[in-house]
Amino acid sequence: MAIKYIPYFPNTLEGQAVLDNFVRTKRLLRYRDNDRAIERIERGLPLYEAQLRERRKNNADGNFIIRGECLSACAYLKDKGITVDLVYIDPPFASGADYAKKVYLRRNPKVAEAIRQAESELDIEELRSFEEKMYGDIWNKESYLNWMYENLMAIKSVMSDTGCIYIQLDSHIGHYVKILLDEIFGEQNFINEIIWKRTFSHSDTGQGAKHLGRLHDIIFLYSKSEEYNMNVVYTPYSEDYINNFYKYQDSDGRRYRLVSLLGPGGASKGNPYYEIMGVSRYWAFSKDSMQKMIDKGLIVQTKEGGVPQKKRYLDESEGVPLQDIWVDIPAVQGGANENVNYVTQKPEALLERILKTSSNEGMVVADFFGGSGVTAAVANRLGRKFIHADININSIQTTRDRLVAADAEFDVLEIKDGVSLYRNPVQTMERLKKLIPGLRNEDALDKFWEGSIVDTKYGMTPVYLPNLMDGGTRVLDKPLMNRIIREAMPDLPDGTKRVIVYYIDIENREEIEQFIKEEGNPLIEIELRDLKQILDDMVVEDAAEWTLSEVSDNLFNGWKVEITHFQSDRVLRKIDELNQKNQLQVLQQNTKGKNKTYVPIHVSDEGLETIEWISLDCSTAEKTAPWHSDSEIKIDKQGYVIRNGVKAAEYWDGCIRCDNKPLRMMIRNICGDETIFVI
Repeated sequence: MAIKYIPYFPNTLEGQAVLDNFVRTKRLLRYRDNDRAIERIERGLPLYEAQLRERRKNNADGNFIIRGECLSACAYLKDKGITVDLVYIDPPFASGADYAKKVYLRRNPKVAEAIRQAESELDIEELRSFEEKMYGDIWNKESYLNWMYENLMAIKSVMSDTGCIYIQLDSHIGHYVKILLDEIFGEQNFINEIIWKRTFSHSDTGQGAKHLGRLHDIIFLYSKSEEYNMNVVYTPYSEDYINNFYKYQDSDGRRYRLVSLLGPGGASKGNPYYEIMGVSRYWAFSKDSMQKMIDKGLIVQTKEGGVPQKKRYLDESEGVPLQDIWVDIPAVQGGANENVNYVTQKPEALLERILKTSSNEGMVVADFFGGSGVTAAVANRLGRKFIHADININSIQTTRDRLVAADAEFDVLEIKDGVSLYRNPVQTMERLKKLIPGLRNEDALDKFWEGSIVDTKYGMTPVYLPNLMDGGTRVLDKPLMNRIIREAMPDLPDGTKRVIVYYIDIENREEIEQFIKEEGNPLIEIELRDLKQILDDMVVEDAAEWTLSEVSDNLFNGWKVEITHFQSDRVLRKIDELNQKNQLQVLQQNTKGKNKTYVPIHVSDEGLETIEWISLDCSTAEKTAPWHSDSEIKIDKQGYVIRNGVKAAEYWDGCIRCDNKPLRMMIRNICGDETIFVI
């Protein structure tokens, strides 16, 4: 439940983009439902409890990984008085795409032992995988713009007065968002439109597309005020540039180019006039300075009587000052060392350039759509403080593991917003629909309604669910209830007797019920239901069996936990669904004359191949206490062990070791669910 609301700003900006044309006649560009976005902004940022889930080292710098929405993360920062010096965000693009993560079954430790003994690969151990949905970038344009408006307002509210923000978008939505940015940050605070060439070739013509290859993203750069941090960053000269301009060499091989010594503007700019090396001109240097350079061999004449020029050595040049077209940073390739198997991962070189341009050591860098954690990883490496926020559990885990490998200090926080998100909002919504008894799709209903429940007393009962992708719908207040009554209910089929309205938070239930009594349709009953009662029962914890023993030998002295059995109902259910889908596809292909063989995915009796990560905590046996990892292993998709962030050249043997006696164990399955076991 929301504790309170924190104002975005003392005076909220008007929620419309005001554009002045060349005759100064005001022209208004409105985006649908903008008034409702303004109502939510005037209410303020929803502040929820932030639960500490884990602390790595002392975290003296105040680095955070926050699982929560952008709005909730910003509310937490405002409440704590934390300001941000640089923001980079790579938000959804309203692209209509579904993003999925490739999930791999690990190598069964029992089979791994057989591999070691045989010193060869086994055919049955080919990589087996399936896809796990991470995020659905499904928006209509107006909803997306209102959602972005709220987020950008929230981000601005936590930026320092000298802060900058980089927003990465694509060409189909970027121009709309720029209008929002002009409104929120001010046209005068627009700095650059950066073109990032993210790939070197791309063509959809094979799929019948009638457009040129789309190779770039757009990155808008804005500041909060006229005073902002901007450093000069240089990019290396290209080989062609060096060959064309640095074409001279000294006897020692040092390459140089020749630059003019003439004083621009001549006498009018106060440049001295004198003769040197037989040539009289207005020069950029005094005669004494010129003579010193001649003595050092830095002045040359390419021909007799020619105007002297100065040598500029390649090894003394920093490169080309950064421009707004970036063609030298490719996307992350599959085999790259930095690849963390995250579908929207951005290259470290891109963020390194951004951070070096608009921040200094010790400054706070934030990414509220953090994804793969590249912003936090680069900030940590460059000596900046970092804040990573995302609603996707895979993002939190990927970033956390990435920073552990970099030996970073940080806290992991979870925003307790009344929604126990089942991995991510998309999957939560899908799961919710399955958990509501009797809920079914209803083509006759507007998309405002999630579906209907049919019973003998009321017949078809439309059901409203808050959109977990839009934090503004999580609180049932008078504006939202008014929208349901005035806009959604009049379009219901004749004869509708009742609707069910689910909510996560409610502003004041008695006031809402009174509002329904006064303003609602007397012929249609409105039933309010608390969605958290369903959400609280969504996640079924995994089960594990293990043995604990103290070990003392030549190789190791300490404690060993051997996992003997692990079962995740969710993973097994996911695999079963995939097997059924694949079997149906094979049958359909075979009916068309194709000779396909159905090969199901099997999980061993031990189930150890469904484990991705294990951690031991020796500090406390309290199940709900913040986690302290004394020892941890991660099993990569090939079955190799990454021990405390360091990859080892060995298969996992089903065990994890620790110097001291462990009191708790956390196991993460391959889909991302984490379960704590008291040992």
